[in-house]
Amino acid sequence: MPEPTEPAPPTPLVRAALAARCPRCENGPLFAGWVTFAPKCRACGLDIAAFNVGDGPAAFLILIVGGLITALALMVQLAADPPFWVHILLWVPLTSLLVVLCLRVSKAALLVLEYRNRTGEAQRKEPRV
Repeated sequence: MPEPTEPAPPTPLVRAALAARCPRCENGPLFAGWVTFAPKCRACGLDIAAFNVGDGPAAFLILIVGGLITALALMVQLAADPPFWVHILLWVPLTSLLVVLCLRVSKAALLVLEYRNRTGEAQRKEPRV
């Protein structure tokens, strides 16, 4: 008699976020546009619109990218002491580019985590009288 097989372990989070595939079937695309989620998975029908990652990805990116850019700007300032306009030419476009490129991955990661942890929006219960 064959041994029952265990379900395959989930794809590691980083790989799942970079692939941007449905968290249930890992086949259908997660996005309809660059950072717009598809309403549902084309392969398995998972209701992607039911998930709400909110402003979490933007908040994480502000903290992570902001900290990274600030550290780099301080290192450049201390090492080369460039004029202020050099900082503006360097850091404004680099910050914008990093946020736009990382937004898709961070949105996918939070949606995958929300699916795997079976979380949802908090529901307010009416108090018992």
